[in-house]
Amino acid sequence: MDKNQKIIELLDKHQGEKHLVVLHDYPDPDAISSAFAHRLISAEHNIEADIVYTGKISHSQNVALVKLLGVDLAPYDEKLDLAQYHGAVFLDNQGTTVNGLVKSLETASVPVLIVVDHHEPQGNLKPEFSDIQKTGSTATIYTHYIEQGLLSLQKGRKEHVAVATALLHGIITDTAGFIRAGEDDFHAAAFLSQFRDADLLEQIMNQARSKQVMDIIRRALGNRILVENLSIAGIGYLRAEDRDAIPQAAEFLGKEENVHTAIVYGILKEDDQKETLTGSLRTSKLTFDPDQFLKEAFGANPEEHYYGGGKHMAGGFSIPLGFLAGELCEDYAELKWQVFDTQVKAKIFAKLGVKADLYHEQHKISS
Repeated sequence: MDKNQKIIELLDKHQGEKHLVVLHDYPDPDAISSAFAHRLISAEHNIEADIVYTGKISHSQNVALVKLLGVDLAPYDEKLDLAQYHGAVFLDNQGTTVNGLVKSLETASVPVLIVVDHHEPQGNLKPEFSDIQKTGSTATIYTHYIEQGLLSLQKGRKEHVAVATALLHGIITDTAGFIRAGEDDFHAAAFLSQFRDADLLEQIMNQARSKQVMDIIRRALGNRILVENLSIAGIGYLRAEDRDAIPQAAEFLGKEENVHTAIVYGILKEDDQKETLTGSLRTSKLTFDPDQFLKEAFGANPEEHYYGGGKHMAGGFSIPLGFLAGELCEDYAELKWQVFDTQVKAKIFAKLGVKADLYHEQHKISS
């Protein structure tokens, strides 16, 4: 039995239910569009789907995508009554970047029904249905579902034009404008092009970078160190709403001559005083495995969930600061940043096998 038939049977089995669709903490066009598609497909089976994320939507293109296409999703509120849901669906993630929501679902006895993703398998969720493919985007997988009959797109229906436009945007962004696209991604894009709104897509993709994003890229450029064709940059503290600037900075640093991989990281300050050490990795080296590199470099928490992971050509990591979160004063904040900056670089250098003397020479922090 193929994947399409399996997901149809599962949705038929759960008709009349209410599901929670969980996206990663800072959802991108791939996650948003896949969730939009899943909601429309669920409706065909009389299933109501609420879409939540645990962080913020901050990238200008993502904000435009949600507003212009009318995609209905909401930040997760800990006061949300999870008991109202009959099951959970994880899209474009496997529960490692949702800030404790997996445990909350377990406590509320909400089973994981579906996982659809294109990142490397993480092994921490046990869903009824799992479709993890090595393709350019989760949007590609959902386009395949639609093309195979899970949703019959019609050019005259506003929501169908919107979902086709969103999915195409998801494929474009996650394949770096088709540079990293495979045959499946091109095929999916060709199918979606029949239904998408080209003017709307152009409007979404032509959003300008904000001053805050440009400032963070400038900080990354000024703080970078170059080691064995890797560019590594710590950018200090940043607001949660500027988090999407980190992968943009990594993309920028990765374009420098003789650099094949860039890692950018900083301490993310949440509204509730929580702090998280967050980073992104981008690479153009085909033999470089971001998932393996980040897992081996940063390890896992006591529950054996890795702090980092990734997919082909990209990855990220997120480490809660816990007890050390918060600032007593400016001097303490600077001292804390130096400690974490030192530790991140030490982990990366150790993974690279860089000698200690070279490490101290490159590090820029006096001992």
